[in-house]
Amino acid sequence: MWDSESESTNYNGVLTLNHAVQTDRFEQRGRSWYVATHIPSDFLVQIGGFSFHLHKSPLLSKSGKMNRIIQESKEIDSKKVILDDLPGGAESFELAAKFCYGIAIDLTSTVIAGLRCAAEYLEMTEEFEEGNLIFKTEAFLNYVVMSSWKDSILVLKSCEKLSPWAENLQIVRRCSESVALKACAGHNRVRWKQTGKQDSSPSRSRVLPDWWCEDISILNIDHFVRVITAIKVKGMRYELIGSAIMHYATKSLPGMIKEGSTGSVEEGASSSNSATATGGDWNCRLHMIIAVNKGDHSSSPQGRCQRMIIESLISIIPSQNDSVSCSFLLRLLRLATMVDVAPALITELEKRVGMQLEQATLADLLIPSYNRSETMYDVDLFQRVLEHFLIQEKMEISSPRRQPMIDKNKGTRGGNDSSAKMKVARLVDGYLTEVSKDKNLSLPKFQVLVEALPESARSCDDGIYRAIDSYLKAHPMLQEHDRRRLCKVMDIQKLSLDACRHAAQNERLPLRVVVQVIFSEQIKLSNTIANTVYKASGEPNYQPIIPNRKTLLEETPQSFQDGWATAKKDITTLKFDVETVKTKYLELQHDIESLQRQYDKITKLKHRSAWSSGWKKLSKITKITTIEDTGIGSQGNTEHTVKTPRRWRNSLS
Repeated sequence: MWDSESESTNYNGVLTLNHAVQTDRFEQRGRSWYVATHIPSDFLVQIGGFSFHLHKSPLLSKSGKMNRIIQESKEIDSKKVILDDLPGGAESFELAAKFCYGIAIDLTSTVIAGLRCAAEYLEMTEEFEEGNLIFKTEAFLNYVVMSSWKDSILVLKSCEKLSPWAENLQIVRRCSESVALKACAGHNRVRWKQTGKQDSSPSRSRVLPDWWCEDISILNIDHFVRVITAIKVKGMRYELIGSAIMHYATKSLPGMIKEGSTGSVEEGASSSNSATATGGDWNCRLHMIIAVNKGDHSSSPQGRCQRMIIESLISIIPSQNDSVSCSFLLRLLRLATMVDVAPALITELEKRVGMQLEQATLADLLIPSYNRSETMYDVDLFQRVLEHFLIQEKMEISSPRRQPMIDKNKGTRGGNDSSAKMKVARLVDGYLTEVSKDKNLSLPKFQVLVEALPESARSCDDGIYRAIDSYLKAHPMLQEHDRRRLCKVMDIQKLSLDACRHAAQNERLPLRVVVQVIFSEQIKLSNTIANTVYKASGEPNYQPIIPNRKTLLEETPQSFQDGWATAKKDITTLKFDVETVKTKYLELQHDIESLQRQYDKITKLKHRSAWSSGWKKLSKITKITTIEDTGIGSQGNTEHTVKTPRRWRNSLS
């Protein structure tokens, strides 16, 4: 083995070693490296397309692996070796080779992990020389890197291409623990950077509690999960962990930033809390890469990468309800359905959304259905989310001792359960109004969503009326009995005056519903007038009519019961009267036609017998004249007198 006197020093991370082979640099010519010395090289190392023309002696003195390789090469008379599997590649081997030649190398946070793995690969242990490369790199990691916040993150970032060596050497674990410890310790106790260019720390007067979220967002998903897991163990507040997760998703996943926003984490949280269920602000629709074919996108490299990130993020979201915003969960759910995330994780996301549904916005709830044969929006997904919300409500009612969920703005979950239900009811009404325009939406699905919430969740049914009217407009061929069945889910008594006026003139509604609307409007007007009169008179015993469709007949006075019963009878009577009038009209028309035929017949007969009637008048006059002549000549022959007129009459006929 090659032997020489050596000595090593370390000044601020600069390693030097003096050997008998005198050189102070390597020279690069294209993709080849040469030692700047007059001694010709006798050994060639090839790594990833780069060639290193070296000498055997320096390598033998430092590396156990190179000892074995050189010994084997002598047996087969070879002066070349290929080390494509060396961790860190040509960059790390260059530094290791310079160390063997005693050339000074600078240790920084960006190269130390690769150099440590390369030293382990080359077996540069203390067995060959005291203070060998493994010892030097380990000392730098433990005493320099682990004491610095940014150096720990940079080393962890550089470990992405060093698996499994960085894992086996515990570099990832140690850096993750270091980052977690400093994040939990606080901004004031962090040593920012030790190596390379010195960075000034942020202004301490303006540091937010989640100051560390931006720095760890540069890590890949595996190392990010390791850091978040370590932070959880050390007791970091769950809302700060959620803030880090949202920030990471915003930077790593396309489609997680809303239009017009800066991508800040607080923007997503505040928008979810302040939004109402109307969904009118369509400027908040998401930028999203929606593939033409869902299967093609989920099987593409980008789709697989997104699926891995989403599945990892779902697994580390804190269990507390308000750790992340509902808007963030819905956007994550949208992407999860697009890239075919595991069904169990999608179910978990749906449960989380259901637990915070009152914080959602309509724009986020309108998740497209990526199967062309189905409806425009994923109505089944929304129905499952709504079911999870109702299950959560029942659990809270049945377990009053449970701590209520905390709302960031109000202190409790929407104030109380009824407030949360009312917010969700407005969301459901807005959602129904949007999806009702889809001609492929079946009536049973629409009706199930309308009836999902209890009646107490809505103080006004104007939203349901708008949704029903929109559905009837989009489905003009709906049968009459289906229209009546659909309108039964709407409480007429809960419609506002404007909605009643519109419904009373709505031709798409069944007649019975229109009559009910008119009667309900009359009751409301009566109550308003009565309230005004009794307040003016100071009458304390007045009780208004209760506008509830189920209790109307039991709670209202008898006069109104009779009025309602009469109104229902009037509907039947009106129908009967219409049929009667129609029958009488047909009979009258038949009589008129008969009279017209008789009149025409009589007119024709008069024209045909005009001359006959004239001759009859003439014969009557002649007969009278003959009788007078007979009276004057009474002395004549009686038989002759009788026969003569008879012959004349016969001649006339």
